[in-house]
Amino acid sequence: MPYYSEQVIDEVRAANDIVDVISSCVRLQKKGSQYFGLCPFHNEKTPSFSVSRDKQMYYCFGCGAGGNVITFQMQYENNTFQEAVESLAGRAGITLPRREASGQERREADRRAKIMRVNKEAAKYFYAQLRMEQGKAGMEYFTGRGISPETMQKFGLGYSTKYSGNLYQYLRGKGFDDGVLRDSGVISIDGRGAHDRFWNRVIFPIMDVGSHVIGFGGRVMGKGEPKYLNSPETMVFDKSRNLYGLNLARMSRRPYLLLCEGYMDVIALHQAGFDNAVASLGTAFTPGHANLLKRYTKEVYCTFDSDGAGVKAALRAIPILREAGITSKVVNMEPYKDPDEFIKAEGAERYQERIDSAQNSFLFEIGALEREYDLKDPEGKTAFFRAAAEKILRFEEELERDNYIEAVAEKYQVGYENLRKLVGSIGSRAGMARQPRPLKSGVREKKKKEDGMKQSQKLMLAWLADDPDLFEAMKPYIQPEDFEDGLYRKVAEEVFAQYRDGQPDPAKIIGLFTDGQQQSEAAGIFHARLPEVTTREEKAKALKETVIRIKENSIGCRSRQLEPTDMEGLQKLITDKKNMQKLHGTDFCIFLPNEDKIETTNGRMK
Repeated sequence: MPYYSEQVIDEVRAANDIVDVISSCVRLQKKGSQYFGLCPFHNEKTPSFSVSRDKQMYYCFGCGAGGNVITFQMQYENNTFQEAVESLAGRAGITLPRREASGQERREADRRAKIMRVNKEAAKYFYAQLRMEQGKAGMEYFTGRGISPETMQKFGLGYSTKYSGNLYQYLRGKGFDDGVLRDSGVISIDGRGAHDRFWNRVIFPIMDVGSHVIGFGGRVMGKGEPKYLNSPETMVFDKSRNLYGLNLARMSRRPYLLLCEGYMDVIALHQAGFDNAVASLGTAFTPGHANLLKRYTKEVYCTFDSDGAGVKAALRAIPILREAGITSKVVNMEPYKDPDEFIKAEGAERYQERIDSAQNSFLFEIGALEREYDLKDPEGKTAFFRAAAEKILRFEEELERDNYIEAVAEKYQVGYENLRKLVGSIGSRAGMARQPRPLKSGVREKKKKEDGMKQSQKLMLAWLADDPDLFEAMKPYIQPEDFEDGLYRKVAEEVFAQYRDGQPDPAKIIGLFTDGQQQSEAAGIFHARLPEVTTREEKAKALKETVIRIKENSIGCRSRQLEPTDMEGLQKLITDKKNMQKLHGTDFCIFLPNEDKIETTNGRMK
């Protein structure tokens, strides 16, 4: 639940015009009553991102992202709800009140604070252990890897001894109970009792962008599995929202960030003067990571391991970075395994040369594709160029496609015109269809084709919320219980309730949902539109068919669920069925206001 009251949230939302907020990061152009621009949540060349000043909401007809100004701040800036409210309050010059938190909020805030204190104490313990006699093995490991004392201090490196209960006893002595120790992830509690999660490991504290310890990574000493172990997800640690070293790299003056695979790569690069290196936390690179990086840079150099796994990691990261609007290149580590090994063997100057000569990420993808085909065989060579042509078709702009056709043709010594014709031929056969792209964290996947009933209910809710006259005309025929349980029912209830108090506020209704996908779906409801119609009679026919379809579905559902003893429900069904007979014979033109407000996909129709 939000920390601030509903009144405060409404004040913040009302003080931040959504067009002004979004236009600061998305170029918008006014078309009629709406504003349109390129969606910031997926890669597109034709604007399908709609912003409404009247409704104070946005919606992308391409990927389905939608919500109000607070939702946008959360999705675009990768903020939590509270962070988004506070940011928008600051933008509007609103001083947020301090209020007494509810019991639930106090318990959650207290739990979070205790976990952060556990992490801080554990980090201090690990740090001290490394520098004691019992930490000799850990110190030898780090010095053997060429890590200086200054760098160890900079990253807060530590050590956990072979005794699996030492940290537990230390933290118990600090007054922490078993529950919070278990929730922190540094202590495991099972049928055998309590024991340290990271025993017999060198320790890499994981910090958020504010340099608060939120988790740990540990490398086992000697043989053991797993080699690297990370903290589990906790109230304060989310792997998809954090990157190792970002607390330091975000302050770098370099215009790009280096994306690595492991802790030691980041540490070695920082020690060599590359203070812009980060790494994902023992998990695959995600859209959430890309969204986080976008807050600090527009260009990323992938400097992964040179082995097969590293190549696969780069191939996964490249389209995610591209989707986020981040330019990427790939640094060649060969003949060395990783940046750490390269720096030790060749030094910082040679590594900078590799950065300067980094490969365009698309050409890296083509190079990886090449290894799947036998280019000495005519059939294999032809198949390779077909596959390359299909990849080139992902670029929607003709100029961009031509540039890559030219680059691939030059690299593989094939005629530019021949390759251009192949691209055009494949594009024509496929209708220039493009593969669906992954979307950012917090935005739902490409919308699946909806069934007719959902589309009818969406249309009706959009019409009712948009037109008070139509709402009054439809009120005797349509009620909230006629809509499906769940999100549609809740939206309908809110529309009807808000009409009782005045005028519906779609942005406020969206704010009632805390899940990002539900917010987008609610925004989609208020943007539902008819296919193009041309006459008043066609609009009346569409309205009539929609009402009848919804009502018949509602009657059928209630009939199946009706208890034999529910006389009131039975009477309501009988009344509704009689009204249905009247509806079939009614001319719905009488329900349309003099100035029609049922919208089509091309805007309002008079």
